[in-house]
Amino acid sequence: MADIIVLNIKFNFNGGEDVIHPVVLKDDKNMVLVDCGYTGFLPMIENAMKEENLDCNQLTHVIITHHDHDHMGALSELKKTYPNVKVVSSEVEEPYISGKLKSLRLEQAEELYLHMTEEEKPFGEAFCDMLKKVEPVKVDLIVHDGDHFEWCNGCTIIGTPGHSPGHISLYVENEETIITGDAAAIENNNLLIPNPEFTLDMNRAIKSLDHIREINAKTIICYHGGVLLREG
Repeated sequence: MADIIVLNIKFNFNGGEDVIHPVVLKDDKNMVLVDCGYTGFLPMIENAMKEENLDCNQLTHVIITHHDHDHMGALSELKKTYPNVKVVSSEVEEPYISGKLKSLRLEQAEELYLHMTEEEKPFGEAFCDMLKKVEPVKVDLIVHDGDHFEWCNGCTIIGTPGHSPGHISLYVENEETIITGDAAAIENNNLLIPNPEFTLDMNRAIKSLDHIREINAKTIICYHGGVLLREG
């Protein structure tokens, strides 16, 4: 038996409600979490999984699509709480996740801060501080575009760079489902590039989004936006 469970993690952000959608792939041998939210979000992940009758103690892997704070912020706490979980990432993202290299998002935020007005600088400082709080974690398994795993009865890694240089998505073949991370978002029932201002390489991001659209998937799950069902 194999299942794909989309979590709905709701929280307050900048005075409004926001939501992210980590995904769980479950079969008879493995339970894989795809991305794990902001720093401090582990209790929210645990509660969301409990609501789906899932137990974090059964997690075997956590896949980090890329090293942004909203995707790996809770990774350190998760790994400390569940030390047997194997951390999975692309080869390009690994040095940023493990702390060997400085976060590209932090570099971008610090550069933007230099050009902010005095009114904007408090927000810029707070954003940089939030990024600095993300703790590095050792990656246990490095994956590449085209790698195939038994997760959920068959799952292929798809290289989808652009938003970040080593961003990966996943295609669950038997379920005809793509999990996009931040390679795509859903707005008004359409796929688009999320937060273009935070996309590090727009040309590669456009190609990655086109690649996702070309794959014959019935279901597309985006970290920001949730689930898009295709007809036919």
